[in-house]
Amino acid sequence: MSSQSASSQSPHLGWLGTGRMGAAMAGRLVDAGERVSVWNRTAAKTGPLVARGATAVARITDLSACDVVFVMVSTPRDLEEVVSGPQGLLAGDRVPGTVVDCSTVSAETSATVRAAADAAGVRFLAAPVSGNPHVVAEGGACIVASGPVETFLQVKPHLEQIAKVAVHAGEQEQSRLVKLCHNLYLGMMVQALVEVTSLAEKGGTDRAAFLEFMNGTVLASDWVRKRTPDLVKRDWTPTFTTELLRKDFDLGLGAARALEVPMPVGSAVHQLIQSAIGTGLRDQDFLALYEQQARGAGLADGSA
Repeated sequence: MSSQSASSQSPHLGWLGTGRMGAAMAGRLVDAGERVSVWNRTAAKTGPLVARGATAVARITDLSACDVVFVMVSTPRDLEEVVSGPQGLLAGDRVPGTVVDCSTVSAETSATVRAAADAAGVRFLAAPVSGNPHVVAEGGACIVASGPVETFLQVKPHLEQIAKVAVHAGEQEQSRLVKLCHNLYLGMMVQALVEVTSLAEKGGTDRAAFLEFMNGTVLASDWVRKRTPDLVKRDWTPTFTTELLRKDFDLGLGAARALEVPMPVGSAVHQLIQSAIGTGLRDQDFLALYEQQARGAGLADGSA
C-alpha cells in the first residue's frame, strides 16, 4: 500500500542520488523547508545535504515510506536498479506514493520502469531537467515532465521549488525525447561555437575578444555568456562531462533512427565527441570539445 502524507501541507520527500546534479536539486527542496530524506550509493555524498537539514537513510527501501521520491541517477541501468531492482524502491514492504525520475534516460527504459511502478500501485512521473549544478543552485533550471497530468499537478509545487519552469509534455514518455533533443542541440551548439572560435583565433584574433564580440550580438545567449570565462581560460572543470554528452547523443540518435528522422549535423558531432573521449577528454567538461577542435586547427596550445 502506498504511504500517505502526514498532512497535505507537509509531505515527506525522498531523494535518491546525490551526485552533482542530485545534490543541487535536493538542496533547493531542503532550503525551501521541505522534509527530505536522502540516499546515495556513496553515503558520504549526502553529508552536505544533511548539514543543511536533510536526513540520510541507510537503504533505498528506507525511502519507501516517503510520499514522493525523486530520483537522479546517471544511466538507464542505474534507474532500473534503484527503482525496480531487488533492493530498489519497489522492493520493500511499503512503497512510495509517487516516484519522480529526473534522470536522462531512453523512453524505452522509462516505459519499463513506469510499468513496474504501475504494477506496484505507484504513480510515476518522468521529469528530466535542463541546467548544470550551478544553474540549478541559482534557481535557473527548467524541468519537462510527462506522465498522468494528475501526477504532474500533484508534484508541480515541488518541481517549481527546484526549477524556474516546469512544463507538462504528455501522458507517456514524451519528456525523455524532449530532454534528449535539448542535449543534442546543446552539443551541436557547443561544437559550432568552438569551430568558429578556433577559426577566428587561427586568423589572429584573441579568443576573449572574439567571444566578447559574439556575446554582444543577437546570436548571444545567457548560457554562452556564463560559460565564456571557462572557454577563455580553458577551464574544463566538469559541470556535464563529455562522456555523459556521448550517452545522450547515443540515446538521441537512437530515437532519431527509430522515428526515421535524419540528423546529419548531430551524427557528425557524435563522432567528434567520440574522438574527444578517445584522446583523453572523457571526464572533462564537454566544453573541452574546444581542445579537439584546436588541435585540428593547428592551435595545439589553444592560441594562434
